[in-house]
Amino acid sequence: MSHPEHLPFRIDILSLFPSYFRGPFDESIIKRALEKKLVDLHLIDVRDFAENKHHKVDDRPYGGGPGMVMMPDPLAKAIRSVISKQSKVIYMSPQGKPLTAAKCQELASSGNDLVVLCGHYEGIDERIVELFVDEEISIGDYVLTNGCLAAIVLVDAVVRFIPGVLGHELAAVEDSFGKDGILDCPHYTRPEDFEGHLVPKVLMSGNHKEIATWRRAEALKKTEQRRPDLLSK
Repeated sequence: MSHPEHLPFRIDILSLFPSYFRGPFDESIIKRALEKKLVDLHLIDVRDFAENKHHKVDDRPYGGGPGMVMMPDPLAKAIRSVISKQSKVIYMSPQGKPLTAAKCQELASSGNDLVVLCGHYEGIDERIVELFVDEEISIGDYVLTNGCLAAIVLVDAVVRFIPGVLGHELAAVEDSFGKDGILDCPHYTRPEDFEGHLVPKVLMSGNHKEIATWRRAEALKKTEQRRPDLLSK
């Protein structure tokens, strides 16, 4: 795995609801990554860059239709307040390319800081995409009430690939969709017998070659049952 040349890994999240992120980022692995200064996270309120009396950031779309569109001026000011030569601007959008483990690993090891733009309402003015956005990313073929949820998923999935964040360096790579692009094998822990269901004997054999063979076979079997599309890749 390539390592980024700079740590901490800086992430700027631009949204209308910065407090939305406080719960997820104040717990567990991301919290520890922040405390260890492996990640430098900044939450930017786009409303702070609106220069009208009521901090209005959205308006009706030209051409008519339902919903509101985020206006370009406050978005541009917010992006310019954090962007640098090594920034990569990502817009969380259902119209983007699907988020994958490979993309997460690429972003974590690219050496770029991330500027994550969260859309709201009907989205953002297309001119912001044309002027600033390097990549649009989607977490699935569905629409959320806002882009904050998608940004949380992106950050969590990317941070796992930053060296030192997980307890074992290979943990992120060996999970589902890792180096082989297939699902992970089943895992077991104590007790050996749980309500009559036993741990497979091979896992307690101490024979690492047989264990590796079993895990590979079980991973392939699970992938064939649940995600046969992955095997075709």
